[in-house]
Amino acid sequence: MPAEQIASNLAFVNWTVLVGLAAGSLAAVVLLRRRTTATRGYLAFTAGCAAAFGVLAWLADGALPGTIVGSPVPVDPSWDGLRRGAVAVLAVAAGSVAVAVARGRTLARLGPLAAAVGPVVLAAAAAGWGGSPLGSVLLFGELLLLAGATGGVFAAMVLAHWYLVTPRLPEGPLVLLARWLVGIVGAQLGLFAVAAGLGLGAPGSPAVAAGFGVLTGPWALFAWLRLGVGLLFSFVLVWAALQTARTRSMESATGLLYIGVGTIAAGTILAAGCYFGGGLIL
Repeated sequence: MPAEQIASNLAFVNWTVLVGLAAGSLAAVVLLRRRTTATRGYLAFTAGCAAAFGVLAWLADGALPGTIVGSPVPVDPSWDGLRRGAVAVLAVAAGSVAVAVARGRTLARLGPLAAAVGPVVLAAAAAGWGGSPLGSVLLFGELLLLAGATGGVFAAMVLAHWYLVTPRLPEGPLVLLARWLVGIVGAQLGLFAVAAGLGLGAPGSPAVAAGFGVLTGPWALFAWLRLGVGLLFSFVLVWAALQTARTRSMESATGLLYIGVGTIAAGTILAAGCYFGGGLIL
């Protein structure tokens, strides 16, 4: 049963959420520091949160089982060392960025290096859990988008809340993050359409079916929830947050992004559950 397969592999779902929060929010901090006038207090706080998420991800990584129970997704242990080491570096990099920003540094060198650690973590994970070169590329693309959406919406929500206590902040930083989210969730919709239409996923997965067969098969409930809640509704929310940020309706933007945190996080959990439970790229 799909629900039982997802429940049996919640450790991998938890890992995906934590790494996504750490990598995505760190990348958002680096972007905002280099391209906007976001306050040092906000940037240091968000980078500190990314470091905390990174530590939790490292602890979660150490507790991952050696096999994925009842799932067609393979586990190649030869990538475990690189992945776990990269997760540790991600936590340290986020902490270093938090300290550097608090001291007023521009992150000219540290920022790009720190932001690059997240994709390294995701690439190592995709190589170990992809099952084939194509499967690894597909999984890397999905994990990268999940991280951008999950960490990005967390960073945007915190920033929107910052405006409520510092109303004179310019709207540019929040507009930039909202555009980021619109683009990423839009890309996730495109990946869903391609993967579901062509039947892409883990090699040999019985749940994978071309011609959008996943929307009518045994995984249909989770696929529809991923599409409806995690993607379509989330896209509407972040698009509306972008429009309200442009008009400086920051209370409305904050409320929309609070809801967006829930729907995007739910979508990430569903996407990870569908992959680790049934080998589906959604």
